[in-house]
Amino acid sequence: MTELTGDADVDHNLKADLIRVAHLVADAARPETLRLFRSAGLLADDKGQGHFDPVTAADRAAEAAMRAVIARERPDDGILGEEMGVTAGTSGLTWVLDPIDGTRGFLCGTPTWGVLVSVADATGPLFGLIDQPFIGERFIGGFGQSEVRGPHGTHPLATRPSRPLDQAIVLTTFPEVGTAIEGRAFHAVASQMKLTRYGMDCYGYALLATGQVDLVIEAGLQPYDVHAPICVVQAAGGIVSNWQGGAAHHGGRVIAAANRDIHAVALSILQEVIDG
Repeated sequence: MTELTGDADVDHNLKADLIRVAHLVADAARPETLRLFRSAGLLADDKGQGHFDPVTAADRAAEAAMRAVIARERPDDGILGEEMGVTAGTSGLTWVLDPIDGTRGFLCGTPTWGVLVSVADATGPLFGLIDQPFIGERFIGGFGQSEVRGPHGTHPLATRPSRPLDQAIVLTTFPEVGTAIEGRAFHAVASQMKLTRYGMDCYGYALLATGQVDLVIEAGLQPYDVHAPICVVQAAGGIVSNWQGGAAHHGGRVIAAANRDIHAVALSILQEVIDG
């Protein structure tokens, strides 16, 4: 078993192989998602309890295709996927997969969903991709890479420089954010900002990494929701933490910021509401 303790301890050949496989995994998901996207016959099952949490045949088919690549290319690695759970491995590495992050958006036909692929060791995520198959964009972060590939070519990622809250933009997925108190905390930040937009799912983190927005604030997340976004945002120069300022890769309450200044200001407001 390979004991890894973060990016710095992963050797060059292993990094290259993990990058190669990550792209193969994302490539495998693209046709499975696009086959049903905006199709008249698309149906969804509800796996939620008290709220609508859809899953489609595209989610399941995409994850099956992603897992098949990993089983072929790196059979000793573990897998954590949203739809098919945990497959144990022996290498010390785990692939964290969300075949369609933003299934509600997928159902609505909006191109704000994405395929999330990341690989982690015991310390957290090491390398990740946010892939948007319909637009043909792929956001890459980790192992010294930070770029977006898409219709406009390949460009480096870079988050925005510091600016006051009243000149900044914040994104989240749901207007209610999470629980009532989490919603109040979010809106305490949003009320001081220039612009607030909703419904972005993982694409919000991609926009943060490209320098379009300043903050993404969410709650109620799972590890497969955040591992790849953490890699992409941090590689672009941003900050990702939980609402206490600690590690975010376990999910829950997450704040992603373009820079340390706006992270500190927004985090202080969130904490004041939560602790008050």
